Amino acid sequence: MPVATGQIRDASKRGLFVATDYTDVQLNQTLEVEFRFPDRQGKQFRRLKAHVVRKSDNGLGVDFDGVENDPFTISSLIRWLQQHHLIGNYDPGEVIQGHFSGQGGS
Repeated sequence: MPVATGQIRDASKRGLFVATDYTDVQLNQTLEVEFRFPDRQGKQFRRLKAHVVRKSDNGLGVDFDGVENDPFTISSLIRWLQQHHLIGNYDPGEVIQGHFSGQGGS
């Protein structure tokens, strides 16, 4: 299973836009997105499943709809991004970094 890195640039309760140069994904492919909150002591990684709904030269749009996820993890991510003014106000020095891996396209 390939692994790539990226930065969350936009997020909502429905999905994320992940800036990455990784291109070996297909539309509708299921991914696991793993991230951590940089300012939290535990440095524990969180994991969400999503499927690719958009590909661009700048990254991937992924959607949480139709896959099983912990709503608390999604809410925590959105809340953290809002508290750090990172939704709609991109600052490359403060973006949550993570990595993702994919399974075969559907």
